[in-house]
Amino acid sequence: METRVAVMSIIVGSKGDVENLNRLLHEYADYIIGRMGIPYRKRGINIISVVLDAPQDKTAALAGRIGALADVSVKTAYSHVQG
Repeated sequence: METRVAVMSIIVGSKGDVENLNRLLHEYADYIIGRMGIPYRKRGINIISVVLDAPQDKTAALAGRIGALADVSVKTAYSHVQG
């Protein structure tokens, strides 16, 4: 199955659905290369970067499910590297 490397940028607001976000990330753990979270206390948000190597449909599905969570926004950038 063809995969692409992508980075997903997630911003979680103070009322963000963190429990379901973590559940989704755990569900897609096989595709996740790494993740980094930064709390930005001054603004009351959390910024999370997730790097994946997954089929494009899986990455898009995860982004869609994350974007549907309360007070959570997500953007995905894809690399040109395919495997």
